[in-house]
Amino acid sequence: MFKLKSLQHALAGVLLVAALPLAAQAQGKEPVKVGLVSSKSGVFAEQGEEVIRAVKFAVEEANARGGVDGRKVELAEGDDEGTPDAGRRVAEKLARDGHNLLIGAIPSSISLAIAQNLERWDAAYFVQASKSDKLTGDSCKPRSIRTNHSDAMDIAMINEWAKSIKGNSFATLAADYVWGRDSAESFKKAVESQGKKVALSLYVPMGTKDFAPYIAQLKDAKVDAIWVAEIGRDQIAFLKQAQEFKLIPATPIIGHAMISNFVINATGKILDGVPGNLGYSPELDTPRNKEFVKSFKARFNRLPTDVEGQAYNGIQVMFEGVKLSRSVKPEEVTRALRGQTLDTVYGKVQLRAADNQLLLPNYVGRVKTLDGALRQVIEHTYPASIVPAASPLCKM
Repeated sequence: MFKLKSLQHALAGVLLVAALPLAAQAQGKEPVKVGLVSSKSGVFAEQGEEVIRAVKFAVEEANARGGVDGRKVELAEGDDEGTPDAGRRVAEKLARDGHNLLIGAIPSSISLAIAQNLERWDAAYFVQASKSDKLTGDSCKPRSIRTNHSDAMDIAMINEWAKSIKGNSFATLAADYVWGRDSAESFKKAVESQGKKVALSLYVPMGTKDFAPYIAQLKDAKVDAIWVAEIGRDQIAFLKQAQEFKLIPATPIIGHAMISNFVINATGKILDGVPGNLGYSPELDTPRNKEFVKSFKARFNRLPTDVEGQAYNGIQVMFEGVKLSRSVKPEEVTRALRGQTLDTVYGKVQLRAADNQLLLPNYVGRVKTLDGALRQVIEHTYPASIVPAASPLCKM
């Protein structure tokens, strides 16, 4: 009897040990501590709300599946208020409190402020929305990874797209900060290379509420179309006033990062028929995207927005870094990603080792009515092969 009981206890112990590894790993490994820096207030608050929703969804999804590399994901948040100073402060607090895998800012000015301090904070930063070439140019950092399209990638696409854009004379209206200026200047260079001209370039301070003086100049310019690179709530204000003063639809507009869901939803039918570039679409025909769209729709009863898709993709790349490195140390996570081909919502794409840029296909779309609602529809896809080489100014 004693021997039988001993054998039973021994077998029970073996079975218990066999059942333990997954649970033990999840509890025994350091958690993945994510610092979510995004806008809960300020000019980017609407986009910030979408970023926060998508990142939280990804974290909850990962934990429901047993974590990342057997590690629980823990999330802490901070409001960057849409300004570089606030963004830097909250990012530093999150990093020094241990949540040093950072993600979430929208404007390039905040991303640049964060990226310069990563080594000092012992942090890593995943850029999922900011486009300035400086982030992968003269301000690139080994611990900063960009998972969205850069200005240079957009302009490479625009150089091709410009060949089919109707008209010979254009104006630009752009937000007066690094991304807006990069966008307008790059568009000007692109159309001038086609033998066309930009007759008027306007730069508008962030937070402008009265666009009437700018609209008057645009009307007087009598151009064939207007390139608009505005931000957040400023986009909405401009569009409503441009319609009120009959600038549009009399003069066509082309949007850079403008035909976003939150702008479409806030402006009625103003953007109906307007073309622009797309950072993400739920239409992307890849296994990872189909899975994401299905699970997101089951949770929120709607399709993910462009901002949500980009944010979700960004944190998935972070999680891949944790898996590849089998670590949560920022330097090791980012080092493991460099040069890797990753399975993303965009398909299998490479993270370029020279500048930590994810090499993505790019898209031009148009706002149309589908199933009774306005949303973006992809009209042209440009392959990642047109992405320009890494900037020689980036020294990793």
